[in-house]
Amino acid sequence: MRILVTGGAGFIGSHLVEILLAAHHAVTVVDNCTTGSAQNVAPPAHLFVRDIRASLDSVFAESRPEVVIHLAAQVSVPQSVSDPTEDSSVNVTGYVNLLQTAARFGVRKVILVSSAAVYGQPASLPLREDTPLSPLSPYGLSKMAGELYTRLLCPQYGMFYTILRPANVYGPRQTSGGEGAVISSFLERFTSGIDPVIHGDGQQTRDFVYVEDMAQAIVAALERGDGCTLNVGTGNAVTILDVWKTLARLVGWHRDPQFGPARTADIKHSVMDSQAAMRVLGWRPTVPLSEGLERTVKWWQQVRKQLPRC
Repeated sequence: MRILVTGGAGFIGSHLVEILLAAHHAVTVVDNCTTGSAQNVAPPAHLFVRDIRASLDSVFAESRPEVVIHLAAQVSVPQSVSDPTEDSSVNVTGYVNLLQTAARFGVRKVILVSSAAVYGQPASLPLREDTPLSPLSPYGLSKMAGELYTRLLCPQYGMFYTILRPANVYGPRQTSGGEGAVISSFLERFTSGIDPVIHGDGQQTRDFVYVEDMAQAIVAALERGDGCTLNVGTGNAVTILDVWKTLARLVGWHRDPQFGPARTADIKHSVMDSQAAMRVLGWRPTVPLSEGLERTVKWWQQVRKQLPRC
C-alpha cells in the first residue's frame, strides 16, 4: 500500500514509519523537521521536508498515496496559549490544505491522529468517545476543529476516514516540549542532574500508552474503523508521583521528589475507555507501563551515554 505520513520524522510518526516499512508498505513522509528529525526517518521511506501549509501537489504527484496518516501538528499547549494564531494556522489551515490535496489526488482514506485534549475537564471517567468535548486550550480546540473538518470534508470528497484520540503517548524519541510529555520531561531533567518538578501534589492521574502500541492502532486503522472516532489508551490510571518514583528507581535517583504549584487548566484525572478501538480495530495495548518505562530509560541512556547518579 502507498502511504503518506505527515509528521513522520517526529516521535509517534517515526515509530509508525518503521512498522509500515516492516510490513512492506511504500511510505512517504512529509515533515518540516522543526521538532522531528530527518535522522528518525528509516530508509527506504522518502522524506519531503515541507510545511503542510505549503503546496503539497508535487509530493502527492510523485508518491500517489492511497492512504494519508496525519500526525503533523503544533503540539505545545503553552505555545498554543501564547500564539493561538500560529496554532490554528498549522492545526486547522494546514490540515484543511492536506485534505484538499488528498482529495485532488484520489486518496482513498485519511487517518487523523487527534488528541485527548479535545475532552477538556472530564465530567466523568473513564473518557468515552461520546463524552462531551470542551477543550481548555487553543491546542485542544484546534484538534477538535480538525475532527470536525474530517467528518465534514472527507465524505464530501469521497474519502473514508478514521479519527484516533490517543491518551498520553510515551516512549523513545519523545521530546519534552510536546503534549502530555511528562515522562520525557522527567527524564530530561534526571539526565541533566536536575530535580524534576512535580506540578501539584502528584496525585493527578493519566493513562499512558506506549508509542509502539499507539502506532499499531494506526496500522490497524488502515483497513478498519471507517467513519469511526476511537480512543486509544490502556484504561489504567496512574499517578504522576508513581511515574516519578518508577523513573527515579530506574535511573538511580535518590533525592526526594520536588513539588511545585499546580499548573493552570491542568485536569486532575484522565483515563480512557478504549473498548471501541479493541472491538473495531482488533487492537489492544501489549506493553505494560513498567516495561515501557524500562525501554524508554534504556533509550535515554543510549542517547545521553550516562544518566547521573544522585
